[in-house]
Amino acid sequence: MRYLIAVLALAGVLVSALALQVHYSTAVEPCDINAQWDCGIVNHSPFAELLHIPVAAIGIAGYLAMAGLALARRRRLLAGLAASALGFSLYLTYIEKYVLEVYCIYCVTSLGIILVLTALSLGWAFKAPPKNQAA
Repeated sequence: MRYLIAVLALAGVLVSALALQVHYSTAVEPCDINAQWDCGIVNHSPFAELLHIPVAAIGIAGYLAMAGLALARRRRLLAGLAASALGFSLYLTYIEKYVLEVYCIYCVTSLGIILVLTALSLGWAFKAPPKNQAA
């Protein structure tokens, strides 16, 4: 399970890195699809930074931390971080839908990844430990 979670977290790093690239880019973005899907609008909005740190950079750090916690078998800490990240991602999706009225494909992909990571990490953290078969 820890390797699956680590691989998903690395996929999250990749998606967040793509969003970070959009954050610093001034070019027309390949994810500028239509009026409802435009990563540039989302990643250049005031909501794209938290205390002057790009949200995508926070995502990269969070996903790397989740990969590290999974590989270190820190199940409950991982579950707590993943659940917190899911909450933050849901908040950002709310901002996209109701404030900006436009979505970022990278952000929605990241939401999907963190949703799966949270489900897996919670299941892994709270599953019953195997019974010892002492001789």
